[in-house]
Amino acid sequence: MARSSSSKSSDAKRRPRSRRLLVLGAIAAAGASTAAYRRLSAASQAEKSLPSYDHDVSELGWGPIEEPAVHNVATPDGANLAVWDVGSGPTVVLPHCWGCSHAIWVPVARRLVESGHRVILYDQRGHAASSRGTAPLTVATLADDLAAVLIDRDVTDAVLSGHSMGGMTVMGFGTYRQAVLNERVRALVLVATAAAHVNAAAKQSSRVTAAFLGSPVITRALRTTNGYRFVRGVFGLNPVRAQMELTADTFAACNPAVRAGFFLGMSEMNLLISEPALSSIKVPTTVMVGSRDRLTIPHRAWEIVNEIEGARLVTLDKRGHMLPLEDPDAVTDEIIRAVKG
Repeated sequence: MARSSSSKSSDAKRRPRSRRLLVLGAIAAAGASTAAYRRLSAASQAEKSLPSYDHDVSELGWGPIEEPAVHNVATPDGANLAVWDVGSGPTVVLPHCWGCSHAIWVPVARRLVESGHRVILYDQRGHAASSRGTAPLTVATLADDLAAVLIDRDVTDAVLSGHSMGGMTVMGFGTYRQAVLNERVRALVLVATAAAHVNAAAKQSSRVTAAFLGSPVITRALRTTNGYRFVRGVFGLNPVRAQMELTADTFAACNPAVRAGFFLGMSEMNLLISEPALSSIKVPTTVMVGSRDRLTIPHRAWEIVNEIEGARLVTLDKRGHMLPLEDPDAVTDEIIRAVKG
């Protein structure tokens, strides 16, 4: 029996939402447990409309600061890392999150430069302007890349602040490259990140998810007119549309194979039991988390605080996972506090 036209119309309305939830679910799997994944999907499904704050687009740029020139740092395996070195004063280095680019950090970087700091940004390997190289897509490789950037730019007495996968980069650097850490770093600020248990699914499930992340489906979905809605769940309350669009655009621009490869690398990471372990880090450390973070949930922040002696936890109420965009003032304040010691 043929279905009625109203039934067909209802199905047509359901299909776009189903696709949104499918894409968001794959992104959420990178940092969420199964329970958190369900909460994230439910939150996205409940979202009816999102306001447009076009006037906030200016917040995502350098403003009155001249956009810095790009430097290239070569790695032994053939990757070229695009690096931006801007400002003067105490040095802050800002590794970015999985699937995005240094642009996620620009609102914080601009505030730091305006307050008298030197800021170093770079695109993680395989992301945006940086090439892939041949090394495995693991946190240990990211730690080596960070060391290469610090040495090339002759960085000393720096504060390292990493967001999400960038935080894993910093923690990996602190465990695998301790000699460079002790020589060149004064403090860490870890933003919306985790040291282990990034993906609670079984290994086979991780590979299935990685295969999906490496497909063109996500890229196409994020590049649609309403692609920003797919990343709604990684933000807290009252998200800014321009910030969601930047997140969606940079994630869509990331090579799908790189997205998939680093997803597996993060899934296999466990710095709580590595040798040396996270507990070997001895520099002052601040850990920041949003109370509504559904990717690197607040419990993951507590795991880090409990491992690093003297680490302090800062929780931002009602914020989600994208803290450098959602609350650049609060993140900047904590970085400056770390600089001052």
